[in-house]
Amino acid sequence: MKTVTIEIKNDIAMSFLHNLESMDILRVIENKTDPGEKKLSERFAGCLSKERTEELQKELIQMRSEWERDTY
Repeated sequence: MKTVTIEIKNDIAMSFLHNLESMDILRVIENKTDPGEKKLSERFAGCLSKERTEELQKELIQMRSEWERDTY
């Protein structure tokens, strides 16, 4: 048995799938959450390397210190 994800484009396709389910050919499992609805932190977790995150952290610290200094 395989599990696949499909995108339903109209109601006719959904009724067709339900008919196939009634013939015991497949089983319709509706997702409760849309994959696009994940939080950004979950979607992008692990995208940056450890080295790059350290570089970005140093740049942020530098920018914050520049913000705090007097410019006049």
